[in-house]
Amino acid sequence: MTTYTDKGEKHEQGRFLCFDHLTFWVGNAKQAASYYCSRLGFEPLVYQGLETGSRDVVSHVVKQDKIIYVFSSALNPGNKEMGDHLVKHGDGVKDIAFTVEDLDYLVQKARERGAVIVKEPHTVEDKHGKVRLAVLQTYGDTTHTLVERTGYTGLFLPGFHPSPVRDPLLAKLPSGKLNFIDHVVGNQADDEMVPVVEWYQRNLLFHRFWSVDDKQLQTEFSALRSIVVANYEETVKMPINEPAVGKRKSQIQEYVEYYGGAGVQHIAMNTSDIVAAVSLRRTLCISHARYVRK
Repeated sequence: MTTYTDKGEKHEQGRFLCFDHLTFWVGNAKQAASYYCSRLGFEPLVYQGLETGSRDVVSHVVKQDKIIYVFSSALNPGNKEMGDHLVKHGDGVKDIAFTVEDLDYLVQKARERGAVIVKEPHTVEDKHGKVRLAVLQTYGDTTHTLVERTGYTGLFLPGFHPSPVRDPLLAKLPSGKLNFIDHVVGNQADDEMVPVVEWYQRNLLFHRFWSVDDKQLQTEFSALRSIVVANYEETVKMPINEPAVGKRKSQIQEYVEYYGGAGVQHIAMNTSDIVAAVSLRRTLCISHARYVRK
């Protein structure tokens, strides 16, 4: 196990502040959002769909304290991008968004270092103000959206309206006691961990925060290697894993095969009371959520 103290190069301008939100591409956005509300204590926040002018994609957004998840589904059968993603991966995290300062500078520097810009910096706005957005390609089919929301006073992003869902049962449920996203883990194929880590170091100026190898992280049957990268302020942590040889197939290799390539294995959510958080929900074993004790 290695802990790193060298934070490396710091951005001359701009910075990454925190996780902004995570977007899941799923077969049924309304059902997925409802599950997180009824089982994990989230609450409906905003919505985007036919009623708001979105003709191709419907999104249900849920929130708990500082955690925001977006569940999106195609409205039409001809949506090739989302359809192909679901056929290949099933329900899963498509995008990890970061709140940033000076988005244009960060994107330009990432471009100069070789990052693929999926969507150029652009502005979206409504009566609550303006938000700057840009999208970068990272491992597998996963992307990073950079969000600069200086002065924006809306609930989430322009184009989203207050959620029309008002489930009377949610008010009767106890709090989920979840506070913020602690880290997001990305699983890679064998020998892909270091290149992905170097991508974050080169393009986003993240640094190595912590690492373990298969001599330290193993069971009798399975093993893995992991390097955690973080922003300069260490408010964003991204463990990058790859499989290692054991008596049986590594859990990381199983994930990569089942998911159809590299992707987000799990999201760790911080709680100040892990016993209460788990005991309040009897069915918490979902593929994309884990708890982290404060």
